[in-house]
Amino acid sequence: MNKGITIFRILKSKRFNHYIKDISAVTGSLILIIMLIGAIFAPAIAPQNPYDMETLYLADSLVPPIWMEGGKAPFILGTDDQGRDIFSTILYGCRTSFTVGFSVILIAGFIGVTIGILSGFYRGLLETVTMRLADAIFSFSTTLIAMLFLGVLKSHGVGTVILAIVITDWVRYARTMRGSVLGVKEEDYISAARAIGANDLRIMIKYILPNAIPPILVVAAVDFGAAVMLEATLSFLGVGVPINKPSLGMMVSIGKNYIYAGKWWLVVFPGIALILIVFGINLLADWLREEFNPKMTKGKAG
Repeated sequence: MNKGITIFRILKSKRFNHYIKDISAVTGSLILIIMLIGAIFAPAIAPQNPYDMETLYLADSLVPPIWMEGGKAPFILGTDDQGRDIFSTILYGCRTSFTVGFSVILIAGFIGVTIGILSGFYRGLLETVTMRLADAIFSFSTTLIAMLFLGVLKSHGVGTVILAIVITDWVRYARTMRGSVLGVKEEDYISAARAIGANDLRIMIKYILPNAIPPILVVAAVDFGAAVMLEATLSFLGVGVPINKPSLGMMVSIGKNYIYAGKWWLVVFPGIALILIVFGINLLADWLREEFNPKMTKGKAG
């Protein structure tokens, strides 16, 4: 009963009404949902497991898309130089992209929000140290730091790539949260909470965090796309996931060697999949930015 009431309230809420009326937000959500479904159910949807060596045949290598001369079923989008079905590999590659994206925003978000709320609430030495560290990290290229970290570890894998991105990614969450906390902690309801005897932890979790979190949602949405692109970049450069693991960036990296031989499908289709993921999340991020920015919302209403 309570769940039904909650869903009804969400459907009737002003924010959901704004979302439904925003074509860009709905379009972005649909793109992401379709791509996510394809990634989750890749083993059931894909005609082939592109990383099962027993199912691969070099005789099927570099087969063009099915509508071109020389194309054949079930290779709808053609095959790569190892005989792997491009469509199947894209589905499995999207799994890696979504895994990295969600993992980065959860881990980096938790670390950054924790540091940000503590430094903004207590200020003093803690704020000075953490914000100067954040400034130092922020002054360097995220890609460069990630490459350096992966080079030092001399280890490849999805988990290592996620850790390499998180090392620099927490900064944007920490800075955003700190700014939100500084704006919220002086409100009257915080003073009232102190007056009734609420301790610092209760004030931070119950009163400050819910009111300071909207900007973090915007950061997380933008960061998801950035993490997906960074994983693809690292894999393209050969320092991301290993070659025997699915990655859209790795597919583009392999395909670039054949682009001048007319094997354009090796680059174009994984590139389109990568663009769709980032495009979809950016459309959703734009709506979140407008929805949680009172000035922008007021401007639209006027």
